[in-house]
Amino acid sequence: MRGTYPTDQLLTVAAPDTVYDPDADDVVQAELAADAAAAAAREAELREAARVAARADELQALRELGTLEQTEPREGDEAARDELTRRAGSYVQKDVDAWLAHALAAHRGHYADPAARVTAADLLPTHLLAHAALLTELAHLVPGAGVDQLAFAARLAAADPEASGDLAAFLARARSGQN
Repeated sequence: MRGTYPTDQLLTVAAPDTVYDPDADDVVQAELAADAAAAAAREAELREAARVAARADELQALRELGTLEQTEPREGDEAARDELTRRAGSYVQKDVDAWLAHALAAHRGHYADPAARVTAADLLPTHLLAHAALLTELAHLVPGAGVDQLAFAARLAAADPEASGDLAAFLARARSGQN
């Protein structure tokens, strides 16, 4: 069928001996630009996946060395946590979760920034956020309590995140003198 495609339409109205130039065709150029943008987006996704995998490998190595607790969290560690969890199947790395909860509660690393803490609330699971909230309040209640003394907070948060969050909120109200 003549005239159904833009190129056919151009050729039927073009002067004789006119040579088609795809560089002058807006449709072709738009398609090429869209293809280039899609390729750039795919490349960015691959780079981000590689960065997350490398950080997950780093966290795994630090766990194995027993030095994870001394490590400062960075932006994107939530994705590295998810990668470690994905690698382990349904098993969640309890030590990585505890490390993130302690860092979140203490505002360490990139969690010193309030915006990073807000972002983390959207990226981390409920039990981890409840654990961090409980640690925050327990640190006010018993300053200087060691990580090993507060290990029960992780078990409480894992068993019942909602109740742990409620307990943290109750402790916060009690600390501020509200009922």
